[in-house]
Amino acid sequence: MVLDKEESVSLVPLQSREKPRACAGCNGKIRDRFMLQALDRFWHEDCLKCACCDCRLGRLGSTLYTRANLILCRRDYLRLFGVTGNCAACSKLIPAFEMVMRARDNVYHLDCFACQLCRQRFCVGDKFFLKNNMILCQLDYEGGHLNGSAERQAQ
Repeated sequence: MVLDKEESVSLVPLQSREKPRACAGCNGKIRDRFMLQALDRFWHEDCLKCACCDCRLGRLGSTLYTRANLILCRRDYLRLFGVTGNCAACSKLIPAFEMVMRARDNVYHLDCFACQLCRQRFCVGDKFFLKNNMILCQLDYEGGHLNGSAERQAQ
């Protein structure tokens, strides 16, 4: 297997005149109506699984990852080999598999992505502003509620 490879999984119909293929997972003959094709091999739908969590990787349009002879789902690949970083608001570690919010070069936990003055959380479509590397809601930004001490802390 190739290191650090991302590959899509295809569902392939088995032709009635076609000789059954051997499954790359169990070596058994594939006699099902459909088989999966991934990593240039064929699989039973139940045999293509993540090496860590055993989740089935055969959902239509799904992606699998390989590294160090492991076949992995996205979550486990990121958990094992992903890059982590720190939240710009709380400075705590953000695991590679966690959903984040981004503003310019800053990355935030979802729970930390809030106005840093009034703590208002943002919803999809809400306006926010980044001033002196602080996230501000529209009210605090336009009202000039950023006092001198908060400006010094953010720099």
